[in-house]
Amino acid sequence: MRDAVKDLSGDPKKINPICPADLVIDHSIQVDYAGTPDALQKNQDLEFERNKERFLFLKWGAKAFNNMLIVPPGSGIVHQVNLEYLARVVFVDKDTSLLYPDTVVGTDSHTTMINGLGVLGWGVGGIEAEAVMLGQSISMLLPQVVGYRLYGELDQYATSTDLVLTITKHLRQLGVVGKFVEFYGPGVSALSIADRATIANMCPEYGATVGYFPVDINSLDYLRQTNRSEEQIRVIEAYLKATKQLRDYNAADSDPKYSLSVELDLATVVSSVSGPKRPNDRVAVSDMKRDFLDCLSNKVSFKGFGISQEKLGAVAKFMYDSKQYELRHGSVIIAAITSCTNTSNPSVMLGAGLLAKKAVEAGLRVLPYIKTSLSPGSGVVTYYLRESGVIPALEALGFSVVGYGCMTCIGNSGGIDENIANAIEENDLVCCGVLSGNRNFEGRIHPNTRANYLASPLLVIAYAIAGRVDIDFEKEPLGKRPDGSDVYLRDVWPTRNEIHAVEQKHVIPAMFKEVYARIQKGSTNWQSLEAPSGLLYPWDPSSTYIKKPPFFDGMTRELPKKQLIHNARVLLFLGDSVTTDHISPAGSIGRTSPAARYLAQRGLTPKEFNSYGARRGNDDVMARGTFANIRLVNKFMSKPGPKTIFLPTNEEMDVFDCAQRYARENTPLIVITGKDYGSGSSRDWAAKGPYLLVS
Repeated sequence: MRDAVKDLSGDPKKINPICPADLVIDHSIQVDYAGTPDALQKNQDLEFERNKERFLFLKWGAKAFNNMLIVPPGSGIVHQVNLEYLARVVFVDKDTSLLYPDTVVGTDSHTTMINGLGVLGWGVGGIEAEAVMLGQSISMLLPQVVGYRLYGELDQYATSTDLVLTITKHLRQLGVVGKFVEFYGPGVSALSIADRATIANMCPEYGATVGYFPVDINSLDYLRQTNRSEEQIRVIEAYLKATKQLRDYNAADSDPKYSLSVELDLATVVSSVSGPKRPNDRVAVSDMKRDFLDCLSNKVSFKGFGISQEKLGAVAKFMYDSKQYELRHGSVIIAAITSCTNTSNPSVMLGAGLLAKKAVEAGLRVLPYIKTSLSPGSGVVTYYLRESGVIPALEALGFSVVGYGCMTCIGNSGGIDENIANAIEENDLVCCGVLSGNRNFEGRIHPNTRANYLASPLLVIAYAIAGRVDIDFEKEPLGKRPDGSDVYLRDVWPTRNEIHAVEQKHVIPAMFKEVYARIQKGSTNWQSLEAPSGLLYPWDPSSTYIKKPPFFDGMTRELPKKQLIHNARVLLFLGDSVTTDHISPAGSIGRTSPAARYLAQRGLTPKEFNSYGARRGNDDVMARGTFANIRLVNKFMSKPGPKTIFLPTNEEMDVFDCAQRYARENTPLIVITGKDYGSGSSRDWAAKGPYLLVS
């Protein structure tokens, strides 16, 4: 943008963020190493090796622009860092002493997590975010506000994850797309801010614009717990009381009138997971075995894999670490405690630690070929897990810390053993990933996990120990003690009182103070980067990471004329629920894809390809990655994949190659799609990529 202004004889110094902009680097680290204590350092070193160009660019930006804070890689996940550190709740204008509510937009759909602290905010695409940074307001239709009343109390063994999966299914069925959801009622006061943040985090999954919890006394207590200053809290409380915005959830007479009200009795929430392909397909754990077996034989759909009767009992033998193992439909190959959705919540994280401790004491272990990982959303998590003494048990089960970032939740799950991948592919097995994330769309977590289930950190460990998802935890044991006696899940599951006692003792303000005191400093890898300086970035034409984008090329002061579409061809014929993950995947770059060929032509090896998410600064890669999801269902094709038909000759080819061929013949293109096209992550490349394909 500065280059464009300069080309138009303007002053590039005028291009600066007008409102405060915080940039947290959290999408670049991958789970290349897992299950060992040195995995964290190895993954972080690889992250810098792969992303040096990107990090130099960002570090240049931190110096070149005003009003911008860069939080270095290795610090955590943006939404959790915002919750624990960045969010103000009430802003104070130092020049005018004006007080006003904190609001935020973020370039990730789970920005809504901060709604749990009473800050209004939601995810937008990068284009909208850049407009806001430059002082533009966001335009929107006045939304309906749906009141969601919570009452009662959660069962001793239910978790906030079970609650949010229940709410997600309920609201998705109700239909709240484009609406605000506000939670109210006496049940809210029994939920911690971390519980509320978990519910707000999954707002995109239930379809609303926001999932809002007004500020109450518990919110102020959370600010104290996370080491916000008493002066700041005093100002926030005084302002909210003066403007009558401090909510008492137990005072029914203060409840607003909503466009529509629905309710949920917290006592009805049961242990749950969601899957195998959508976050809103909640399954009670007690029904999980039956549901998975039904999914295997159901026709291909959100709840079906179309496995024929004769292949339901398929078994694949493979060698791992000089030993032979077997895989079946339902075998777990990835188990990840990941994502700010749950790692921001001490109750489920400590619960997982206590479950791990009891399991290890009972002699239980995880099969060595299962890729297990723990990727917290901030350093605070590791701090209280270590102080509470559960880290050794987690590591004994393979859940070592592998990094601080989004990782498995966004598809940065890394590779799996080649023998495992071959066994799955050769036998057409439906193997599983279990993760404490917020999304499980097809192809997102890993190409070899056709079924993926969202679960609490406790259940992630439980399914990892079981080694399969087709288990009835009530009737079947997790494993056996050394003496041969059975160990059931109920034997190792901690009560809420046990978890609360540990949380009260170990989650304290001092740890937040210590962790966030050094957050802007970054690691030695970050400190050693010597970024360029100057108003304009010195673009390197040979870079495969950072390339001057073409969107301002040839820009003039006059608006371009609208062009009509004549004699167009259909590039893709899609159905319903095509997400931004289908349109512009963020995960690994397939070795035979157009993007892989482009990178190979520039001398890169497959190990250096990195991910689409890491290469968003290069439009040549991202155009080739558009519609490159291996689970894309194109009605022109007989099976899923990033392929289409060049209609004049009826040739099958990659989507990008087909678009290029049409472009050479000056043929306009359209994409036919059903409802909910573009749902999912706020991803501007899901708009820019198709634009580049057809322009």
